[in-house]
Amino acid sequence: MPSFSTKRVVRHSPLNMFDLVADVEQYPEFVPLCEALRVRRRTQSGEGVEILVADMTVAYKLIRETFTSRVTLDRPRRVIHVEYLDGPFSRLDNRWEFLTAGDGQCEVRFSISYEFRSRTLGLLMGAMFDAAFRRFADAFEKRADEVYGKAA
Repeated sequence: MPSFSTKRVVRHSPLNMFDLVADVEQYPEFVPLCEALRVRRRTQSGEGVEILVADMTVAYKLIRETFTSRVTLDRPRRVIHVEYLDGPFSRLDNRWEFLTAGDGQCEVRFSISYEFRSRTLGLLMGAMFDAAFRRFADAFEKRADEVYGKAA
């Protein structure tokens, strides 16, 4: 099953980075391959925890797929967990963690594992998905600089 993980230190606070990643409606503006994202439902689940059910459409050339996931936004723990519900995958699990790194910085940890339901779609989209995931950290860091300003 394909998987990818990375960690990097960015010049923004953990809560700012959490808020940036939690603002899923903005993803079509800057996330690689994300053509559209629609939040179907938002519910509160305890203090500082929100659960979203969202549809994300990813597109590359002539291929376009939409999938549904449950996104748990745990602000007190600064963790975002994405669980697959429906669509072209047989499995997708994604996790973000935002840790204090000193001097107002944040260590961002990102991991994802996925498997396409169709072997053919996996062959068509697999390498492109892998390349996109490798660009995610850069896309979010660049977006943070745009939203919060470049730290000195």
